[in-house]
Amino acid sequence: MSQWTLGIIGGSGLYQLDGLANVRRERIETPWGEASDLLTFGELHGVPLVFLPRHGQGHRLPPAAIPFRANIAALKQAGCTDILSISACGSLREELPPGHFVMVDQYVDRTEGRERSFFGPGCVAHVPMAKPVCSRLSRLAAEAGEAAGIALTPRGTYLAMEGPQFSTRAESELYRQWGMDVIGMTNMPEARLAREAELPYASIAMVTDYDCWREHTHSVDAALVLEVMRSNTVKVRQLLDRLVLAMSEQARMPGPDGIETVLDTAIITPPSARDPEMVRRLAAIAGRVLG
Repeated sequence: MSQWTLGIIGGSGLYQLDGLANVRRERIETPWGEASDLLTFGELHGVPLVFLPRHGQGHRLPPAAIPFRANIAALKQAGCTDILSISACGSLREELPPGHFVMVDQYVDRTEGRERSFFGPGCVAHVPMAKPVCSRLSRLAAEAGEAAGIALTPRGTYLAMEGPQFSTRAESELYRQWGMDVIGMTNMPEARLAREAELPYASIAMVTDYDCWREHTHSVDAALVLEVMRSNTVKVRQLLDRLVLAMSEQARMPGPDGIETVLDTAIITPPSARDPEMVRRLAAIAGRVLG
């Protein structure tokens, strides 16, 4: 029976997981440097988990300084089969109030200057991103949230902004006109890199505020975000408990979206033209296809 190993990337307010068995912490070196922090290994309901705080303990790293490539590579090297991203976000919809959860299924990426790919000169790959999240993991997480009594929307589009400042009101209104549902600073290029590493990825966006488009309410600020995050963190731990319990009761089979084999048709540089040094680095995340 195949075994799940769930990687969990914790966002603002979620810097550790309690209640794990057989806990150990380890630093994993990757060809792209060190991850945001030590990885915490443990078990819940018999399922191996690997936890990584995206911003580091103490929230040391702003969004643009997060070592996204190292984070995904470290989780891949740690043996994760799937990644669940947990992050705070602002709402761009009246029907998504603070405290509400959204299972992201689409992205619009407005980040700037971040390294978006493991591949590059010497070995080129183009992975499909039409469906940027894993439908199975998203469904399991949504079912777990609903079972825990959490107000949750099973689909939504996430606008990834550069930050670290929050939006202007004009920007917030523009994103609403575009049809965006929530806004955050960290899911991109994280989701892109997980796809290149052939890791099924799902994202729980926890609403902390209404961004700044509601003129009659207080505009978003860090203090408001942290206040709501405290209650959201309690909810997400309840969701995780039910999610992992569901995983413990079923074998892990290859997912329905073909994510685990996406590199079979994505690498277009023939072996004879590949840069050996690039191939050596890529072995950490693409060794299955590069040999």
